[in-house]
Amino acid sequence: MTRNLPEWIGRTPDSAVPPRVRVRVFERYRGRCQCGCNRLIRAGERWDCEDTIAIINGGERREGNLKPWLTKHHPKKTAQDVAEKARVYRKKAKHLGIKKPSQFACSRNSRFKKKIDGTVVLR
Repeated sequence: MTRNLPEWIGRTPDSAVPPRVRVRVFERYRGRCQCGCNRLIRAGERWDCEDTIAIINGGERREGNLKPWLTKHHPKKTAQDVAEKARVYRKKAKHLGIKKPSQFACSRNSRFKKKIDGTVVLR
């Protein structure tokens, strides 16, 4: 007979996961890395509780959103999360009609101005 525990929810998005919650997350996934390799995490190996849906992409810091990942696989997931955030931002900006300012030399958004005689000066 097991007792039901309430789900842990972090107070802030950068709250540290308590050790008791790390144990529950580790046991829920039977000690296997969830990056896709499904490798058994051995005693003494470093691992992190990674957010399934990243905080920057609208995820929450709660027990149901955590999975065990080996520390050496963690940077790959972080890079994917940042790339997804950038892609979503670009699509949203395009949908709203927001254009990126032009960075060409002598454009309106540039620090430089081209005079009629061909010389370039700071604005």
